[in-house]
Amino acid sequence: MKLKSKTYYLRHENEIFRYINSTKSWIHIINKNNNYINLTSYPNNLIEINNNVDFENDFSGIEKKVYDFIVVTDILELTEDIYKLLKKLNNLLKDDGKLLITTVNPKWNSMMLLLEYFKLKKPSPPRSYLQNKKIDSIAKSSGFDVVLNYGRQIFPFKIFGLGSLINLFLEILFLRFNLGINNYLILNKKSLNDTSCSKTIIIPAKNEELNLIPLFERIPRFQSKYEIIFICGKSKDKTLEVALDIQKDNPDINIKVLEQISKGKGPGVLEAFKETDNDLVAILDSDISVEPETLIDFFEIVENKNADFVNGTRFVYKMEEGAMRKLNNIGNIFFQFIISIVISNKLTDSLCGTKVFKKELIEDLYKWQKLLKINDPFGDFDLIFSAAYSGNKIVEYPVHYKSRVYGSTQISRFRDGFKLLLYFVNSLLVFKTSNNEIN
Repeated sequence: MKLKSKTYYLRHENEIFRYINSTKSWIHIINKNNNYINLTSYPNNLIEINNNVDFENDFSGIEKKVYDFIVVTDILELTEDIYKLLKKLNNLLKDDGKLLITTVNPKWNSMMLLLEYFKLKKPSPPRSYLQNKKIDSIAKSSGFDVVLNYGRQIFPFKIFGLGSLINLFLEILFLRFNLGINNYLILNKKSLNDTSCSKTIIIPAKNEELNLIPLFERIPRFQSKYEIIFICGKSKDKTLEVALDIQKDNPDINIKVLEQISKGKGPGVLEAFKETDNDLVAILDSDISVEPETLIDFFEIVENKNADFVNGTRFVYKMEEGAMRKLNNIGNIFFQFIISIVISNKLTDSLCGTKVFKKELIEDLYKWQKLLKINDPFGDFDLIFSAAYSGNKIVEYPVHYKSRVYGSTQISRFRDGFKLLLYFVNSLLVFKTSNNEIN
């Protein structure tokens, strides 16, 4: 009698698919002796190789192609030349492409040998003792930056559905200790080629009549193709009319004015997403609390391949007097602590209204929202969490936070704060536990 691996590989396959984006070309490289990966799910994306140092024959069919994303399963800990394999994979990736390496956690090696001794598991070839920290060092020497590493699956059995609950409990209980059977490591190919990208600047506006013209006049005029989208919520003042006047008075700039159908900033931004095909997307609040001129630096960070997502942080420089209420400040500090636990990235701010990211991340956002049962009241958390969940590199850019000149904040601290707590609990379960559903 042998322990069945169907549940284990189902969860593993689901973990891989959280990183798959239809806008990206990708392949999955597996061990030829792996009999559990569902080959019918993506036959055109699958490559089988041997675990030896001669990769030339194995890669002969794809060596003239380059990909946005490569997955490697059950290979690295069995190969005899890790550096050579990583260099080969580096050559198969496009500039700024990503590599997902999955290996067996060495903490489980003794248990694996014990199961094999009692013939409860199919014997595996000798494995290298590969902790993610060891792979990190080799990866950096072969042209990669480390984006994310974590473990998954502690109890890989179904047992009439009880196994999934046991595994969920154990993954949450021991999330700090990396006890998962599988290690997952996301690497980003280093690139020295700067690019000039087309840009979209989305400006959500509600009751911001007197802010729009001063804001617009300070937005940089980029040399590359760019557009400005005003998404105007139902207002008590003339926000929409002012936005239309700006559009009429500036025919040399591609300006779109949308009258928001939904309610709330987050849903409004989603409406604006449908109106752009440009490479990069910026979200800029209309209250001028963040200097519009900083968009130059935000875009530059992504164009220089230093990030996929740039998040503004208001907690580096001293804030202008009155820019943020003390209770809001305390709430932000608390939520940042929770966010750091969930996404394994120590961000200092999340509700800053200025963000810039690659347009392809919008698909990742939609996928993330389908996994949740609680809605994000602001939209900022969905953007950050979806970017992190899909393996994108997130960095922060410090901004000088100003007090608004006109109007008042439209955030309800207590009502929205309670919604955020529920949202974080839901996000923690999605982020830190295995997916047992069939895709």
